[in-house]
Amino acid sequence: MDHSATTPLDPQVFQAMEPYLTKEFGNPSSIHQMGQSARNGIETAREQLARLLSASPDELIFTSGGTEADNLAIFGFLETMPSSGQNIITSAIEHHAVLDAFNYLGKKGYDVTILPVNQNGVVEPETLQKALQPNTALVSIMHVNNEIGTIQPIKQLASIAHQGGAIFHTDAVQSVGRIPVDVKELDVDMLSCSAHKLYGPKGVGCLYIKKGTRLTRRVYGGSQERKLRSGTENVPGIVGFGEAARIAGESMDESAGHLRELGQNLTNNLQKMIPDTILTGDPVQRLPGHVSMCFKYVEGESMLLMLDQAGIMASSGSACTSGSLEPSHVLLALGLPHEVAHGSIRLSLGRSNTQQDVDYVLEVLPAIIERLRAMSPMNGKGGF
Repeated sequence: MDHSATTPLDPQVFQAMEPYLTKEFGNPSSIHQMGQSARNGIETAREQLARLLSASPDELIFTSGGTEADNLAIFGFLETMPSSGQNIITSAIEHHAVLDAFNYLGKKGYDVTILPVNQNGVVEPETLQKALQPNTALVSIMHVNNEIGTIQPIKQLASIAHQGGAIFHTDAVQSVGRIPVDVKELDVDMLSCSAHKLYGPKGVGCLYIKKGTRLTRRVYGGSQERKLRSGTENVPGIVGFGEAARIAGESMDESAGHLRELGQNLTNNLQKMIPDTILTGDPVQRLPGHVSMCFKYVEGESMLLMLDQAGIMASSGSACTSGSLEPSHVLLALGLPHEVAHGSIRLSLGRSNTQQDVDYVLEVLPAIIERLRAMSPMNGKGGF
């Protein structure tokens, strides 16, 4: 129940990768037969991923993951600008791969605007419209939020950014392979994605760069990936990414329908069975199979530990940092109080989950909440 964190490697993906881990071990920059075999594996994968995104293969740059793709997009584009001082815009609920990059750039002289979201976690188009400035160079808004599953109106946001003369980037790590993502339809200039979120291997990602978008390299040393990402390519990982993309394109409709049904069943029943429950994220425009909730008067880490003991893997919006529990920046951006945000949980379903899995969670989780509330000083009976 934690597929938004990562997904298991699809057996077909492993089968496609295996020759490049053993027999076809050539360096794709070599001109001999074995090297060219590795090169062909990379280019086939590029074509497979391009079909999933409705992009051209030569618009895709392979990276080590979504974080590197985000950083290449943000820093690579801004370094083509004449100097710092430009306005750059992102949202309050971005992944730290984007937020930390923007915070760093703010210290380097860029004018950083952090857009608020509404109570469902949506960046409202008029909010971006009002924030645009004549010197806005870049807007980066994620497609689907990893914690609350909300799908952003990217097409509208990109259109507004373009009308203001800005370049638009979206972190689509959570959406690619799970819902339709058409870069032409969305009209984005750059888009980041990652293999391990769609049943591919860890350690490989991709950045889509629309033709005509200028970027400078972040890694020096070779001419790989159109001189934008030096270093010998992760051939098995890239091949696996391509195969995962192929499978996702063929199974997306069926998988999304299955996950939407299970997720709605889980959401509805948890809300009925557990009082003082808050669904976080947009109730309609959300990733299929993504369930995120806050349970009042409990603490997320305790829930996770007890679920883990019961064999249920989930995640929480709270993270233990230096011995202190701090609520998620995403949940706080929704306007939730700290004590409520502490009781967050994310149950993100995948292809292999069944109704039996959902039934088991419905059997176990309400009892855990009841037990934790009985022990909690925040239970509303004189506590805080």
